[in-house]
Formats: sequence, C-alpha cells, structure tokens
Amino acid sequence: MKLIRLLAAAAMALTATTAMAQGGAGGGQGGGQRMMDMMMKDITLSDVQKAKIDSIVAGARAESMKLREGLEPGTQPSPELREKMTAVTAKRNEAIKAVLTPDQQTIFAKNLASMPAMGRPRPPR
Repeated sequence: MKLIRLLAAAAMALTATTAMAQGGAGGGQGGGQRMMDMMMKDITLSDVQKAKIDSIVAGARAESMKLREGLEPGTQPSPELREKMTAVTAKRNEAIKAVLTPDQQTIFAKNLASMPAMGRPRPPR
C-alpha cells in the first residue's frame, strides 16, 4: 500500500514537472516548483546538495519530456507511457534520496507519503 502511494505521488510529481516544462496545466512553472517544495518541506539542503538535486531534477524532466514527444497537448498518456513516466519519477526520487542525509531521508519519505495521489482528493486540514 505504501509503495502504491509512493508511486502515485511520484507519478503526480512527474506529471506536474512535465506540465511545468511544457508550460501547460499544473500551474505552469509554479506547479512543478510547488511539487518540489512539497517533497523537500522541512529539509535544509547544503549548496552541494542543492546543485546535485537540481541536476537530478533537470535530467528527469528532460527524460520525461523525451518520453512525451509526439503526444498531443491535453492528451492522456497511454498506460505504457504512464508506467515509463512513473519509473522516471521513481528513479529521480531514489537519486534525490541518495543525496540526502539519513535524517533528511526520513523527512523526504514522510513528505512523499503525505502528498495527495493523482485523482484522489486531499484530506481535510
């Protein structure tokens, strides 16, 4: 169950990142940044960590955009494409996690688990 929530959150983050890069739905540039802010909430990064994570995110964004080449704007990706995009996000999140300290990794995992899954309403505050 936890893995499913993590993968759903990862897919949502990737979708927002891709939308941000394309300037489409998801709030434009702010959508992808908001997702990253949610994932990194309460985590203070060193300059070295920031640079590494920025590089990881940029690589994942480029990879996801390549996967979406030829997909008409507003078109839903096929299940196969969605699976590939989810894998890119999972790989990105694992790479980010590897940059973090053990304490930061705990917070990161908690942040990912608390992110709303795509298509599911947010819990009341």
